[in-house]
Amino acid sequence: MVLTLFDKVGSTVLQAMETAGDFAVLSGRAFAAIFKRPFDGANLMRQFQAVGVNSIPVVVLTSLAVSMVFAVQLAFGFRQFQAEGLASQVEGLAIVRELAPVITGLMLSGRIGSAMAAELGTMQVTEQIDALECLATDPIHYLFVPRLIAAALVVPLLTAISIYVGYWGGYLILVGAEGQSAFVYGGEFYKLLAFRDVRIALTKAFVFGMIIALVGCWKGYRTRGGAEGVGNAPTSSVVTSSLWILIADFFLTKLLLV
Repeated sequence: MVLTLFDKVGSTVLQAMETAGDFAVLSGRAFAAIFKRPFDGANLMRQFQAVGVNSIPVVVLTSLAVSMVFAVQLAFGFRQFQAEGLASQVEGLAIVRELAPVITGLMLSGRIGSAMAAELGTMQVTEQIDALECLATDPIHYLFVPRLIAAALVVPLLTAISIYVGYWGGYLILVGAEGQSAFVYGGEFYKLLAFRDVRIALTKAFVFGMIIALVGCWKGYRTRGGAEGVGNAPTSSVVTSSLWILIADFFLTKLLLV
């Protein structure tokens, strides 16, 4: 009984280490392949379109909704202490440091991370990746690198858009619904913010973009089992990347606030 338990625990640990090692190796190959030539610029532009431009409506709507809900909660909470003026300050700090990068990262993990996993998974089970290797084309360089670069560059830009939209989401509630002065809101929103906070937000977004691309491509590249495997790859990609985004957010916050 005891031996069976240790056997199961050991098997689980070894499998987890093998999975982590496989991800680390593929990630290292992807980073090394960034500097290889020739580089497919047209493929990179397609990824900018898929990852960035097509994601703007999702980011705008999500940021607007979340910032408005957060403003409602802040207004209600501070009203209990007759400190409604502080709601704008906390709204600005929360949106820039946490809400914009994290919400953007989580939404994009569902939108683009799952798409990457499904696309590469389909290529894997239909042996298109094997065909690339037969043509002496490195699949890591051809498939991973454009998606990695696009996500790492575009997610910070989308986060900046999210911050801007979040400002107006808070404005609609605190000024339009709660009756706060627009001049006061504009000044108070930025009162607790410094350049460091913007740097923190963009650094988080950069890391989140890499996580989304690497996990999505890895899950798709390692897809097995035909149609069922292709169906499971996007789900696994979203769950894994979302979990790692939240974990990375904690450690980045601790490191960058020092």
